[in-house]
Order: sequence, then C-alpha cells, then structure tokens
Amino acid sequence: MFGWEFPPHISGGLGTACYGLTKGLAAFKDVEVTFVVPKAYGDEEQSSMELIGANNVAITRKKVHFESLQKKIDYYEVESGMVPYVDPEEFWKLSSKKYTESTRFVETDEEGKLEFSGKYDNNLLHEIYKYSLVAEVIARDSEFDLIHAHDWLAYPAGIAAKEISGKPLVIHVHATDFDRSGGSVNPQVYEIEKKGMDAADQIITVSNLTRKIVIERYGIDPEKVTTVYNAVEPVSAEEKIRLKKGVDEKIVTFLGRITMQKGPEYFVEAANLVLKKMNNVRFVMAGSGDMMDAMVKRAAALKISDRFHFTGFLKGDDVFDMFRMSDVFVMPSVSEPFGIVPLEAMQSNVPVIISHQSGVSEILNYAVKIDYWDTHAMADAIYGLLNYPALWNVFMKYGKQEVDNLQWKNSAKNVRDVYCKALINE
Repeated sequence: MFGWEFPPHISGGLGTACYGLTKGLAAFKDVEVTFVVPKAYGDEEQSSMELIGANNVAITRKKVHFESLQKKIDYYEVESGMVPYVDPEEFWKLSSKKYTESTRFVETDEEGKLEFSGKYDNNLLHEIYKYSLVAEVIARDSEFDLIHAHDWLAYPAGIAAKEISGKPLVIHVHATDFDRSGGSVNPQVYEIEKKGMDAADQIITVSNLTRKIVIERYGIDPEKVTTVYNAVEPVSAEEKIRLKKGVDEKIVTFLGRITMQKGPEYFVEAANLVLKKMNNVRFVMAGSGDMMDAMVKRAAALKISDRFHFTGFLKGDDVFDMFRMSDVFVMPSVSEPFGIVPLEAMQSNVPVIISHQSGVSEILNYAVKIDYWDTHAMADAIYGLLNYPALWNVFMKYGKQEVDNLQWKNSAKNVRDVYCKALINE
C-alpha cells in the first residue's frame, strides 16, 4: 500500500483515512499490509501493519542490466531514467559517461538512499517521481499479491510497482483535481490521475459523487469503479469532560483547510447574517490555507472580527477539544469527495451542517444539508440549531448514533472485496 502521509504526521483527511483503513484490514486474517510513505519519522502507529519510509530504502548497489550500455553496473535505472549519485564528484564522474538522452540523475546519501521531505511543497512533482523509483525497488525485492495506491501522489509509485511485478493495482481516489481546483484543472496533475486510473485493475472512490467524476471526466469504465465510504475511528466510551469555553456564548466552528474547495468565504458570509440576528455567538475558523488572509480581511471588512476567531492548523486532541467547545459544526465545501471531519464532530455530540456537494451527505440522515453557495440557508440552519434546543437535541442524539455505526471494519470488508475482484481478474 502506497500513501503520502500517515498519523501523526498528517495535513488532512487522507492520512486519517489510511490509518482507519489499515486498522480495519488488520481484522482479516488473510490480509497483511505493508504501508509505504515517502518519509517515515519513526513514531507512526504500526500495530496493524508494517510501515516503510521510502527515505529508508537504498536504491543503489542493485546489480541490474542497462540495456543502453549492454553491461552490468551497480546503479539502478528505472523507466523515468533516473540514476542515483552520491556527491558532486560522483555526479561529475557519472555525467561524463555516455548515457541515453532520457537518463536523469537523482542525489542519494552515502547509504544510497533518497531524501524526501514528505511535504506538499514546490518539489512535490519531483518527490512523486522519486517515490516511484523507490516503489520499483520495493516491488522488485518484496513478496506480495496486490498493490494499493492512495490518491494521485502515489499513483506513479503504484504503476511502477505494477510494471516491475506484474501484480494487480488498485487505486483509491480520495479526491480529484476537479475537486481541488474548482474546475481549473492542473494538466500535469490530471495526466498523473488519468494514467493511474487507466493502469489500475480496480478503482475505489470514496463517494458516488467522486465515482461519477472518475467515469465522466476521466473516461473510465464504470465496471472497474467501486464506491467504498470512509468511516471514523471509534472514540473511547469514557466521555471526556466538556471543556470550559471561557465564554458564555454559543460557538459555531469551521474546521478544515482554508482553501477554495472548502468554501470558507460562504461560512464568513453566513456568520455575518447570523450576527445580525443574535449577539451571543462566536464563530471559529480552525485551519490554515491560501485563503486565510483573505478571510481575515473579509471578517474585518464586515466588522465582525470581535466575534470571529482564527486558530490556525489543529491536529490530534486539539481537534476534539475544539469540537467539545462547539455547539454547531459547519462544512460548506464546494466539492468534497467525502469529508471525515463532520463524522468526528458528530462523535463529539455536535450537530453538523454540511453541503449537498459533499460525498458524506450521501450517507448521513441526521445532518442539516444545504447548498454551499446558499448563505441564507446556512445562516437559517445555524440560527435554528442555536435557538431551538429540541432541534439541536434531535441532531445531536441521532447524529451520534448514526456515526457510531460507520466503522472502518465495514469499509475494510468492502475494500477486501475489491481486492478479491482484482485478484480474480488477474
């Protein structure tokens, strides 16, 4: 299984979903998971699987045949034409030799390992292809039956592993660039996604919303696309003490990346509408992202900054502490393939308002659903939940019951069924 992040080092729902799924799969005696990430930190939870960091895999000293040179050498070339080098002197020595035009060089340390930041930065595309280089080494040296690659960052790794091993590939579409970009698709990302989908023997999507995009926008055969909904980690039966807010007002929370995909601007506009009708409420935007400055400025322009708070990025217990202080959670996503955060809020006895444009809306009955752009409907829903205790109690009580039944072991069973389908068709 190839992924890009794993708890506790996560930036969003992808790492959370990978963790839940591997734990769910561990319950099956006939499934063993080796999970590969670009960078392992050493403090990851590994009770349910073996975790390998691509940064810990040496890619040099593999005696292989270079067709273009017609001789054996101690360096490893993959189809992307990468050759590792150790230092500038070694690089000069290598680059003075004759190689095919497609050959490129990647820098390794003294042990022949590649460095990975594991982050989403300017070197992301370069890291993705370095990751596929290591994936080929792992696939060549390991015994396994099937490859599972999570999201576009890991598709090239999955393809490389499939090409070297001949084993079936399952890709897991947690989001597409149509979700992230609002339609202004990055051609490089689209190409990686399309190649992954074409190469895959089976495709898992996190909602029917995403399944429809995969089939219609990427031209994929519906027969090989299966929806498996995400779930949520059960919380301990021991209820944590409700935190003191420090204020008597109600608290309404947005928690997620502050990016166009998540619709933060609609939350700010709805907050302004609610504050025109009631004063004893505060709004919290928890998270970070490229739209944060714009949201701070908009709240200031609306003159609601004294009632609107920005916490920055939260993770781990801080997320649940925020929920325990919240009275209502809002997820106004413009295009959300699934959305695990509302499930975590419901677990914490917080009623949720979600957009119809989210995959999670397909499976939740006890959530208030609005269109992301309808700020008046969003404001009405917030006002109603805050001012009518009977309504708040219905969504809190039955929402908690509903989400407690969404377990990773059930999602894992459905994923295992997809594995079987891929293996049968091998």
